[in-house]
Amino acid sequence: MFGIKSGAARAVKNAVKSIPTYPQRPQKVFTVLGVETSADDSCAAVVTSDRRILSNVVIRQDEYHAPTGGIHTLVAIEAHQRNLPGAVQKALDDAGMSVQDVDGIAYTRGPGMTGCLAVGSNAVKSLAASLKKPLVGVNHMQAHALTPFLTEPADMLPTFPFLSLLVTGGHTLLLLVESPRDFKILATTTDEAIGRAIDKVARLLKLPWGERGLGASLEEYVKKGPPEGFDIEKGYEIPLYSTPMHRRLEFSFAGVHSATEMFLREREGNIDECTRYATAYAFQKATVRQLEDKLKLALRACKQNRVPIRHLVVSGGVACNMYLRQRLSEFLEEQDEYYPIELIYPPVEMCTDNAAMIAWASIDRFLTGDTDPYSTDLVPQWSVEDFFFYPESSVSPANPKPIS
Repeated sequence: MFGIKSGAARAVKNAVKSIPTYPQRPQKVFTVLGVETSADDSCAAVVTSDRRILSNVVIRQDEYHAPTGGIHTLVAIEAHQRNLPGAVQKALDDAGMSVQDVDGIAYTRGPGMTGCLAVGSNAVKSLAASLKKPLVGVNHMQAHALTPFLTEPADMLPTFPFLSLLVTGGHTLLLLVESPRDFKILATTTDEAIGRAIDKVARLLKLPWGERGLGASLEEYVKKGPPEGFDIEKGYEIPLYSTPMHRRLEFSFAGVHSATEMFLREREGNIDECTRYATAYAFQKATVRQLEDKLKLALRACKQNRVPIRHLVVSGGVACNMYLRQRLSEFLEEQDEYYPIELIYPPVEMCTDNAAMIAWASIDRFLTGDTDPYSTDLVPQWSVEDFFFYPESSVSPANPKPIS
């Protein structure tokens, strides 16, 4: 079926019809303190089961990583150790409560950078154990996919099943989301994630590390428009970009990255400003075009297997890119052979890493009493398809009681 690998094809074929978004909530409001440290942002938030964000604190590490043009693991770990206590304290202060007032504590268990995950995990598990609070470890990518259920108006929530496109520095995933606990991968990257490729090309083009990082710098550079003397009719020499693995539901961004690197290497990095702009413009266009092409394959597969898709949720740090938002909106308007599909983005501040999405993604488990033991291990390579992950060294779900 259009080159879709068998697992993705089965996922589409076996999709269920639209079901209620979330089970009915009990009357009592449940309050969660969430912590996120999967990469280079130290995050803490307080969120309630009735969809209120009482606080959402993000402490960035740009000043530490800008000199090297990328995240250095040891530097990130040390920054988390400095920043996380203050982030938690501010989140509680902003929410107007003490840590004793929260009903449960959630944290990012994976995927992510092992050392960074460990800072948040160790802090939260110790805190929960000392206060005898229930604990839930959350899959970072599942949290991204479920963010609209926290941020969108109650009458505009996605309906299951829906497609979710998660675009970050570490992942490029196209998912079929059938319920709050059921995620099927339709496409993933075979090599490099879209965010990583964008950051690397921005570095190759010698763009500065801006307030929102290298990827945002490339977007802003293109958005600013061509430099003085740029002649659109001239036809500047640029790298040859094409969509890889045509008619296959797989992403690959190493090719556009490599094409740019080879182009610059052949010229020993010496290009004029007009060529640099033309290259940045063409690169951004090529990366987004690949997302469009793979989305079209996924929609076609869903239609063939009679899976009604009414919503496309796009989240992750790269989803902050306004050109990407504009192009995907135009793309969906062009797909008149399918059901009308609504495009949903969380607010920009909720697309990047944050603890509010972690707290929210945990609430369904807290409300059903499905919590984790304090001995739960990290899962740095946790697949979004595996809602639960209990390695042999961990306590099994049949005996999830915390260590006393």
